[in-house]
Amino acid sequence: MRWSNPLARLCVCAGALLIPFAAQAASEDDPWEGINRPIFKFNDFVDTYALKPLAQGYQFVTPQFLEDGIHNMFRNVGDVTNLANDILQAKPTAAGVDTARLIFNTTFGVLGFFDVGTHMGLHRNDEDFGQTLGYWGMGSGPYVMLPLLGPSTVRDAPSKFVDSYTGPYPYINDVPVRNSIFGLNIVDTRADLLSSEKLITGDKYTFIRNAYLQNREFKVKDGQVEDDF
Repeated sequence: MRWSNPLARLCVCAGALLIPFAAQAASEDDPWEGINRPIFKFNDFVDTYALKPLAQGYQFVTPQFLEDGIHNMFRNVGDVTNLANDILQAKPTAAGVDTARLIFNTTFGVLGFFDVGTHMGLHRNDEDFGQTLGYWGMGSGPYVMLPLLGPSTVRDAPSKFVDSYTGPYPYINDVPVRNSIFGLNIVDTRADLLSSEKLITGDKYTFIRNAYLQNREFKVKDGQVEDDF
C-alpha cells in the first residue's frame, strides 16, 4: 500500500519521541492540571458559544436519515484508520472485518451512506495509532488537554498526526472542499455527542478526564480491564 512506508517512518519517530514521557507512573496521570484546566475552560467556552450551537442547528435542520447517512460516511472513511491499525497490531481477524466493511459499505452502501456491513454482522472496530502504541506496551504518559482538540495524553496526542495520513484530508488538494468536509466532520461529531452531555456530573473537567482515561485503557486492552474491587 502506498501509505505503508511513510506511516512506518512516522511510527518509529513518534515512538522514539514518546518513550521518555510514557514511562511515568499511572498515579501521575494529570500532573499538568494547572495548565490543562485553563485550556479546558477555553475549549469549553468555544464549544458553548460556537460548536454546540452549530451542532444543535445542524440537528434541527437536517432530516434524521440524512444526518445518519452523513455520520455513516465519515465512519466509513474512519474504517481506513481502523484497518491500518488492525494491521499494525497484528490482528488479522479485525483487519479482515474492517476490509470487508470498507468494500461492502463503499459499494453497496453508496460510499458508506448506508452501513450495510453492520447489518451483515460485520461489527466496526475502533482503533487508532495511540492504541497501537499502547497495544505494544507503551504507557499513556500524563493527561493532556489540547487546545480545540480536547482530552488526550502524551502518547495519544502525536498519534493523531500519524492517523491523519490514513484519512482523506492530506490528499485533497482543493482547499475549500477540504475545509468544508473537515468542518462538516467536526459538526457531525459534536452533534453525535449532544445526547451524552446529560451523563456529566460533578466537576466537568474531572469527569471528562476520568471518562477519557478509563475509555482509553478499555480500548487499548480490548476490554480486558482488571477490576480494582
